[in-house]
Amino acid sequence: MIDSKNPWGLAALAAAALLAGAPVAAQEAYPSKPITMIVPFPPGGVADIAARPVAEAMGRYLKQPIVIENKAGAGGGVGMSQVAKAKPDGYTVLMALASIVVLPEADTILQRKPMFELKQLKPVARFTADPVVLVVQADSPWKDFKQFTAALRQKPGGYTFGSSGNYGTMHVPLEQLKAATNTSMLHIPYTGAGPAVVALLGGQVDAVATGPSTVAGQIQAGKLRALAQWGDGRIPTLPDVPSLKELGVPVTYSQWTGVFVPASTPDAVINKLREAAKFAANDSRAVQSLQSAGTYVQYLDAPEFEKFVAKDAESMAKVVQRIGKVE
Repeated sequence: MIDSKNPWGLAALAAAALLAGAPVAAQEAYPSKPITMIVPFPPGGVADIAARPVAEAMGRYLKQPIVIENKAGAGGGVGMSQVAKAKPDGYTVLMALASIVVLPEADTILQRKPMFELKQLKPVARFTADPVVLVVQADSPWKDFKQFTAALRQKPGGYTFGSSGNYGTMHVPLEQLKAATNTSMLHIPYTGAGPAVVALLGGQVDAVATGPSTVAGQIQAGKLRALAQWGDGRIPTLPDVPSLKELGVPVTYSQWTGVFVPASTPDAVINKLREAAKFAANDSRAVQSLQSAGTYVQYLDAPEFEKFVAKDAESMAKVVQRIGKVE
């Protein structure tokens, strides 16, 4: 029992009370400093286009800036691995592409240690989910998809396509297309969608398959021509472009974006980020920015997103196994 006449005893009691309350106060203070959002690709790609308005809106809700850091390499694996191994305190988050579910399986196919495992990351929210679009230069000889595939059959392996890296979200759909149409093309990997599209515009490759937001501006400007897309139906931003299903090719592929954090991040922090993500998904400024770039919000909160990721990982593992080893 502490003697009330002893000032040192009272001081010790007060200090103990403050220390007991410290963890709660620290938890309630999140976030108390800027947050870093890792985008595992160069500027100009789908993940980067989604990340910028989303980060700005989430930052407004959290009353702390969210700073974009582009960390390209290994088809997105470098940046994804960095977040998977980051301190789980909510101050390092990831804006990932659909390739996040593919890369660990690809590493297994290549008989090397995975850069990260999906279980090291926790889904927070999905923001977009767009079918990829097959595009060629506007002055190419191919006016439609039929002419494109006819050329591939006439000259097997004689044409090239660019991608964001092996097994990435620009590589996988064209491997699907090649298998479904019994054609071949030479794959040229780049560090991201932005550089791959630049290569197409410059004539270094003959085609790319990428998200609408990456090429919508060039299509509208008459620099690129869209021949087909991987959706179940027509895309609102490109209503004149037929789906592969319509053209008799039974393949689909969605290039989605979503926020992840290290798996052991505290629930209270994840819930705060979920609140901010929901705010961003409904924020008129962020929504308009995404629509102007050629994409639409297709938001999923953490529980639904987690189920979506698990299902996509299962189906994409089979696709990667069919593709096999790619050097």
